[in-house]
Amino acid sequence: MKVHEFSQLETKLQLRVRESGDRLAWFEYEGKVITRTKRSHGSKDLPGHLIRQQLKLKQEELAGVLSCALEYDDYVSILKKKGLIVPPD
Repeated sequence: MKVHEFSQLETKLQLRVRESGDRLAWFEYEGKVITRTKRSHGSKDLPGHLIRQQLKLKQEELAGVLSCALEYDDYVSILKKKGLIVPPD
Protein backbone atom coordinates (compact mmCIF):
# COMPACT_ATOMS: atom_id res chain seq x y z
CA MET A 1 0.00 0.00 0.00
CA LYS A 2 1.33 3.41 -0.95
CA VAL A 3 1.35 6.36 1.45
CA HIS A 4 -1.20 8.25 -0.69
CA GLU A 5 -3.55 5.23 -0.50
CA PHE A 6 -3.33 5.34 3.29
CA SER A 7 -4.21 9.03 3.11
CA GLN A 8 -7.24 8.12 0.99
CA LEU A 9 -8.34 5.68 3.69
CA GLU A 10 -8.01 8.38 6.32
CA THR A 11 -10.21 10.73 4.32
CA LYS A 12 -12.86 8.32 3.02
CA LEU A 13 -13.35 6.48 6.30
CA GLN A 14 -13.07 9.70 8.34
CA LEU A 15 -10.27 8.29 10.45
CA ARG A 16 -8.92 10.50 13.20
CA VAL A 17 -5.14 10.83 13.12
CA ARG A 18 -2.31 11.80 15.41
CA GLU A 19 1.37 12.14 14.71
CA SER A 20 3.62 10.20 17.01
CA GLY A 21 6.65 8.04 16.29
CA ASP A 22 4.27 6.72 13.63
CA ARG A 23 1.11 8.20 12.11
CA LEU A 24 -1.69 6.74 14.21
CA ALA A 25 -5.18 6.50 12.77
CA TRP A 26 -8.39 5.26 14.33
CA PHE A 27 -12.07 4.99 13.49
CA GLU A 28 -14.53 6.38 16.01
CA TYR A 29 -18.26 5.80 15.96
CA GLU A 30 -20.48 7.69 18.38
CA GLY A 31 -17.45 8.62 20.48
CA LYS A 32 -16.13 5.06 20.78
CA VAL A 33 -12.92 3.84 19.14
CA ILE A 34 -13.79 0.86 16.95
CA THR A 35 -10.62 0.15 14.92
CA ARG A 36 -7.03 1.44 14.92
CA THR A 37 -4.10 1.29 12.58
CA LYS A 38 -0.82 3.07 12.00
CA ARG A 39 1.82 3.72 9.40
CA SER A 40 5.44 4.69 9.66
CA HIS A 41 6.75 7.97 8.36
CA GLY A 42 9.11 6.21 5.95
CA SER A 43 8.68 6.29 2.19
CA LYS A 44 8.53 2.53 1.64
CA ASP A 45 5.32 0.71 0.77
CA LEU A 46 3.11 0.06 3.77
CA PRO A 47 2.05 -3.43 4.87
CA GLY A 48 -1.41 -3.34 3.28
CA HIS A 49 -2.46 -6.72 4.65
CA LEU A 50 -1.83 -5.54 8.23
CA ILE A 51 -3.67 -2.26 7.72
CA ARG A 52 -6.56 -4.15 6.13
CA GLN A 53 -6.74 -6.55 9.08
CA GLN A 54 -6.54 -3.75 11.63
CA LEU A 55 -9.41 -1.92 9.90
CA LYS A 56 -11.37 -5.22 9.84
CA LEU A 57 -11.77 -5.25 6.06
CA LYS A 58 -11.59 -8.06 3.52
CA GLN A 59 -9.28 -7.59 0.54
CA GLU A 60 -12.16 -6.74 -1.82
CA GLU A 61 -13.62 -4.27 0.72
CA LEU A 62 -10.30 -2.47 1.01
CA ALA A 63 -10.04 -2.36 -2.78
CA GLY A 64 -13.56 -0.92 -2.85
CA VAL A 65 -12.59 1.90 -0.50
CA LEU A 66 -9.51 2.72 -2.56
CA SER A 67 -11.48 2.67 -5.84
CA CYS A 68 -14.26 4.87 -4.40
CA ALA A 69 -16.84 2.05 -4.53
CA LEU A 70 -17.18 2.02 -0.71
CA GLU A 71 -17.63 5.11 1.46
CA TYR A 72 -18.02 5.91 5.16
CA ASP A 73 -21.59 4.58 5.45
CA ASP A 74 -20.57 1.32 3.77
CA TYR A 75 -17.71 0.94 6.27
CA VAL A 76 -20.11 1.47 9.17
CA SER A 77 -22.40 -1.21 7.71
CA ILE A 78 -19.48 -3.65 7.39
CA LEU A 79 -18.48 -3.08 11.02
CA LYS A 80 -22.09 -3.53 12.16
CA LYS A 81 -22.36 -6.83 10.28
CA LYS A 82 -19.16 -8.00 11.96
CA GLY A 83 -20.53 -7.07 15.38
CA LEU A 84 -17.93 -4.40 16.08
CA ILE A 85 -20.57 -1.68 16.20
CA VAL A 86 -23.57 -2.69 18.26
CA PRO A 87 -26.76 -0.65 18.39
CA PRO A 88 -27.52 0.92 21.77
CA ASP A 89 -30.05 -0.88 23.95
